[in-house]
Amino acid sequence: MKTKLIHPIFKIISECADEMELSAFVIGGWVRDLHLARPCKDIDIVAICPEGSERKIGIELAKAVAHRLGNKYHVNVYKNFGTAQIVYEDYDIEFVGARKESYRSESRNPIVENGTLEDDQNRRDFTINALAVSLNSKTYGNLLDPFAGLNDMEAKIIRTPLDPDITYSDDPLRMMRAVRFATQLNYTIEERSLISISKNKERIKIISKERISDELNKIILSATPSVGFKILFDTGLLHFIFPEMVALHGVEIKNGKSHKDNFYHTLEVLDNICKTTDDLWLRWAAILHDIAKPPTKRFEADHGWTFHGHEDRGSRMVPKIFENLKLPLNEKMKYVQKLVLLHLRPIVLAKSDITDSAVRRLLFEAGNDIDDLMKLCEADITSKNEYKVQKYLKNFELVRQKLKEVEEKDNIRNWQPPVSGEDIMKIFNIPAGKEVGIIKNAIREAILDGIIKNNKEEATAYMIIEGSKLGLKAERK
Repeated sequence: MKTKLIHPIFKIISECADEMELSAFVIGGWVRDLHLARPCKDIDIVAICPEGSERKIGIELAKAVAHRLGNKYHVNVYKNFGTAQIVYEDYDIEFVGARKESYRSESRNPIVENGTLEDDQNRRDFTINALAVSLNSKTYGNLLDPFAGLNDMEAKIIRTPLDPDITYSDDPLRMMRAVRFATQLNYTIEERSLISISKNKERIKIISKERISDELNKIILSATPSVGFKILFDTGLLHFIFPEMVALHGVEIKNGKSHKDNFYHTLEVLDNICKTTDDLWLRWAAILHDIAKPPTKRFEADHGWTFHGHEDRGSRMVPKIFENLKLPLNEKMKYVQKLVLLHLRPIVLAKSDITDSAVRRLLFEAGNDIDDLMKLCEADITSKNEYKVQKYLKNFELVRQKLKEVEEKDNIRNWQPPVSGEDIMKIFNIPAGKEVGIIKNAIREAILDGIIKNNKEEATAYMIIEGSKLGLKAERK
């Protein structure tokens, strides 16, 4: 079968390989995505090392291609791995010699030897990633598909080229990749592979948290992440990589009263929010919004199951979860913390008469993240009762309208105090200290409660009144 290779870079690689008397192939993800009609900017080139040669043939081919392209193209050489990289236009092209790999039980880092194309295809994770296309002039465009990867694409199946127990035990990260591809492509993991993942799940412990989180984030960024999370849960992988989420699973019944399964509720919220945003961290907020329900769960005879304070407890759990998963401990984490802490507030407003004061406080605390918070709250509506869903959505529209009205009137979003600490110290001729903080807080509360307007004139007058209560006298200018 012939594969049409349109991009001119392949002809250049072909010419260089012929001149060097090498066999060269484009292999893996780029070939897969070509047949799936998906865009792909990563091109993997495999060069076949002449028998008995120990030359770093992939690096040599990369240098020849860069020379043919012109001096402005730099070759990044990774001698330890025997690979080289060229960034050409917006493509990332990696060159490597065909390899044969063997593994030790305690590490996913293989012992690498020069090999044949067959060896290189055997070491690939899945049949759909083992496709190769010849680049040499005599066989240009010929597809080599030894494991029927095209058939698996047609059947929408994730399958390993070799025995899945070998594939997953050798490199346990491939278990996460199987789940990721199944989620991204809407494929089914072949039964033997699925059983093998369950069997080898403990091997995931030898993989770095960074590599695991990279795959997990790709699952979260897919169109329907719940597909991947259900596979991770059912195979037992999730129990090792994210036990706090596993703890959400299950329903407890007492005195005939039960609560919803918060694991599947969380997946519904996650899928809902994916319809409105591609933002990874907003999706993480959806995953973590109810994460503290297990430790806050209580049974009250009059009310049934309660989860009082789960938003506050959940917000405080976020840093540890991010640390365990090696996610960034920066503004992204603080953003997720904020949304977890505030996720019930718009819901409470939607259930009651909305006061300007309550809206001001929400705007003050949410700041520029108020729109994302509203998206999270709307995604949190997972009731099967359509009347309830429509009622909540209608109430949320009222909340949105009230937020807009109050913001236009009071300018609370991303609020800056109209009177600064320096202003207070200057007017009362006092040093920095407790009194300054007391007056600043009093002004803020008065603005949020609607006692004074959010402007310098009214805030200054109020400041003088509050200062007099503390025995301070304003300096007259």
